[in-house]
Amino acid sequence: MNIEDIRDYCLSFEGVVEKTPFGKFAARFDSVLVFYVCDHMFCMFDMDDFVGVTVKGDPQRIAELIETRSSCQSHRNMSKKYWIQLNPGGDISDNEILNFIKRSYEIVKAKYSR
Repeated sequence: MNIEDIRDYCLSFEGVVEKTPFGKFAARFDSVLVFYVCDHMFCMFDMDDFVGVTVKGDPQRIAELIETRSSCQSHRNMSKKYWIQLNPGGDISDNEILNFIKRSYEIVKAKYSR
């Protein structure tokens, strides 16, 4: 799985917009690509240092994944309860990563749809 595959997948969902919003905090964060639905983040990754995809998830599932999968970890700058980083190429399949991206989209869209 590569950056373009993930980008295309995220953009295939209805109402998704991509931005690089973190460069205003520090230039080194300008390469973080974030996907939004209803003006809220649901997925992100660093285009210059692609080691993982960060998505929003169900708190119970996040805790389970972090305990049982070496390719899943808390993201250092996001809420450990609601966000997880999934690292391709390890003990989580590309298909599972895509499913987590879709679930993240669904969580955010359901919460913020009017």
